[in-house]
Amino acid sequence: MQAQKKGRLFVFSGPSGVGKGTLNAKLFEEFGEQIAFSVSATTRAPREGEIDGKHYFFISRQEFENRIANNDFLEHAEFAGNCYGTPKSYVTTLLEQGKNVLLEIEVQGAMQVKASMPECVSVFILPPSFEELERRLRGRGTETEEKVLARLETARRELAYAPQYAYQIVNGGDLDAAYQELRSVYLKETQQL
Repeated sequence: MQAQKKGRLFVFSGPSGVGKGTLNAKLFEEFGEQIAFSVSATTRAPREGEIDGKHYFFISRQEFENRIANNDFLEHAEFAGNCYGTPKSYVTTLLEQGKNVLLEIEVQGAMQVKASMPECVSVFILPPSFEELERRLRGRGTETEEKVLARLETARRELAYAPQYAYQIVNGGDLDAAYQELRSVYLKETQQL
């Protein structure tokens, strides 16, 4: 009997508003039977429509700090005043089951994952320009001006990390073109090409 093939861990990063979630959703739509999204824990409040346990595990800062102390995260970081972390056992269980795991995280966490799991596939999603990214963030209408400015400042720092990723994909005005590039990376890295 052949041993089950272990899944691949895909680490996606990019500034807020660049379209990571949209691209990952398209990948899941096509390859859903092979893929599992990693659900992160966060101390931020849920946005409208987000479901605990599906989009994030929404927990208190105290519980988050307890999990750090117990080494329960593959990675963790503070971003825009909130904490985010990836439950280690959740990811490793899925990989052992042969699932490819998509992990959508910010650059601090991605660098931690790359250090502990260098076999991961790292993908950075870029905006076509900083001005376009600002337009997208403001167009959401979900955050205060102060939060938008904080996200833009964070985006400037994050963009400097793009060269450290194995793949860089620009999500410009043509979502389908960006998705085809992402799809090619996925097929190559899962040895389906």
